[in-house]
This record gives sequence, structure tokens and C-alpha cells, in this order.
Amino acid sequence: MKLKLALATVCVLGASAPAHAQDPHLARNLAATCANCHGTDGKSVGGMDSLAGESRDKLMQKLMAFKRSEKPASIMHQIAKGYTDEQLGLIADYFSTQQ
Repeated sequence: MKLKLALATVCVLGASAPAHAQDPHLARNLAATCANCHGTDGKSVGGMDSLAGESRDKLMQKLMAFKRSEKPASIMHQIAKGYTDEQLGLIADYFSTQQ
């Protein structure tokens, strides 16, 4: 009985992993963490730079500079270091396609 339960658990966990990896909203969800400072969908209402519509390359340069602590910042070093390079790329992709 315990073996069947263990096998069923492994099957359920294994089946859910690909679904999570293919989340069509991953980029949007990652970018949503930027909304507090840069506005919803990267459209700032003042005080901070808007990210919407910026080129992907420019956003990636800035994000990687923050991650490497090369660009002066108050909080962005810690935030950028919390993401993989791939996740930062998804965030840059998302904002570059916003109008």
C-alpha cells in the first residue's frame, strides 16, 4: 500500500513538472515583481524609469550591470542577483514588447 502511494506521488510530481516549465505567463509573472517601482507593465507614473518599450539589449545590459554590481543602485543589485540570466532575459523580453 505504501509503495503504491509513493509511486502515485512520484507520478503526480513528474507529470506536473513539464506543465510548470511551460508556463506561458512566466515572463509576465517575473516582470510583475518590477511593478512596485516601475509601474504596471513597466509603465512608470513618475519617479522611476519606464521599462515598457525599451530595447531588449538595453534592458539586459542594465540588468546584468546591476547583477554584477557595476551600475550604481540602491536595491537593484539584490533584486537582479535573485534571478538567473535566463529569467532576466524573459523579463527584458517582456518589457521590450510592451507599448
